[in-house]
Amino acid sequence: MTIPIVALDFATQGSALALVDQLGETCRFYKIGAELFTACGPTVVRSVQDRGAEVFLDLKYHDIPNTVAGAVRRAADLGARLLTVHASGGPEMLSAAVAAAGNPEHCGVLAVTVLTSLASEEVGSIWGRGPVNVADEVVRLGEMARQAGAAGIVCSGREAAAVKRRFGSSLLVLIPGIRMAGGATHDQARASTPADAVAAGADYVVVGRAVTAAADRRVAMREMMAQLA
Repeated sequence: MTIPIVALDFATQGSALALVDQLGETCRFYKIGAELFTACGPTVVRSVQDRGAEVFLDLKYHDIPNTVAGAVRRAADLGARLLTVHASGGPEMLSAAVAAAGNPEHCGVLAVTVLTSLASEEVGSIWGRGPVNVADEVVRLGEMARQAGAAGIVCSGREAAAVKRRFGSSLLVLIPGIRMAGGATHDQARASTPADAVAAGADYVVVGRAVTAAADRRVAMREMMAQLA
């Protein structure tokens, strides 16, 4: 079963909680990212949890191992069910994050592989090479995450199937940038539809503007659930 997570990509706590209240029982898992957390801090995490929902804290930690471990420890104490670190931080940083998170059943560390906003040419430029095979890079970083004990990785739907073929159930896969079939991709270079994500074996998907920018968000959420099914 693929679990949908709705992105609370808002600048204020009021706007975020209004969406949580509006969706009610149709969504029980929300992403809190850099914009909202910077504006509101831990208070918004607790407020979402108080409404009976789980929180994916998507802050993509990337620093020296000790600093990341401290941040992850605080996120776990806050009750984040999932959180992100950058796989490119390296094996020692990943291992420190996993150790700091504690029980993965309570707080799972997901390693961000290649951002879905990046195309092959851009990835190659960042790594100082020509165009690269993004799926190969994702699998390589996935192996690093697996060896460090991470619960899973974040990648686009285009690479998810290759990850599942390589690692099976030993790595959870979260796919962001989900768009309804026929919907706009916005700033996502490697977006996926709900059906694409399910076919690729995604354990979680993050849904943003396909729901949050809809004229009727509850209807959009129900349609998302139908497409995931």
